[in-house]
Amino acid sequence: MDQVIRIMPCLDMRNGRVVKGVHFVDIQDAGDPVECARAYCETGADELALLDITATVEGRATMLDVVKRVAEVATVPFTVGGGISDVKSAELVLRAGANKISTSSAAFRRPEVVKEMVKKLGPEKVTVAIDVDQNAAMPSGYEVYIDGGRSATGADAIEWARRVDGYGVSVILPTSKAGDGVRTGYDLPVIRAIKGAVSADVVASGGAGELLHFYQAVQAGATILLAASVFHFGIIEIGELKEYLRGQGVAVL
Repeated sequence: MDQVIRIMPCLDMRNGRVVKGVHFVDIQDAGDPVECARAYCETGADELALLDITATVEGRATMLDVVKRVAEVATVPFTVGGGISDVKSAELVLRAGANKISTSSAAFRRPEVVKEMVKKLGPEKVTVAIDVDQNAAMPSGYEVYIDGGRSATGADAIEWARRVDGYGVSVILPTSKAGDGVRTGYDLPVIRAIKGAVSADVVASGGAGELLHFYQAVQAGATILLAASVFHFGIIEIGELKEYLRGQGVAVL
């Protein structure tokens, strides 16, 4: 496998604190975002994700003060998502110190926003996140969800991924609603299906619980491995994960 795989701890935030849930609910506290970011940078993270998980539902912008404080300690690129609904809000987040932005619900509601962001900010700055859940009525068997996984859209997830890939985004981040926080493994069929439909990098997100799960995601086509609870609660150390992946013949930073 020629492509270098990156490890990306995810800091889901609510009310300025890092939290972690199961199936996007049952939220528990996991620490201060600045301290978490600093610790992950020191222990080998290649990138970070900072997601303000209630910004969209609460109809507000991302907490820029938190972005600025994380930027002061982060030594790796970090992506910020949540409440980024247009080019202006994206620019504010990037000015606050983020390296990339992620958009999900706003992108789905107004796809032209994605085109505008790619054109104005550059494709390398734009990630489109797609929350998915299984639905046998969809052509691919997967449906797009928005509003932090709360609202079904009736749209096929693979078709939507193909569409945003056509807009030139550099990264697509699908998260399986069924897998979120349960540590039973990533949704490998959805990773495979999206990777087979797009040219963008695909992030594995939702469900990592043991070392094997990360390797399975790489085999399915993911080039960025995102996880939260296994890192937050010390179940898996990043150094341990990288050593394991190297042992499986996977190139990691």
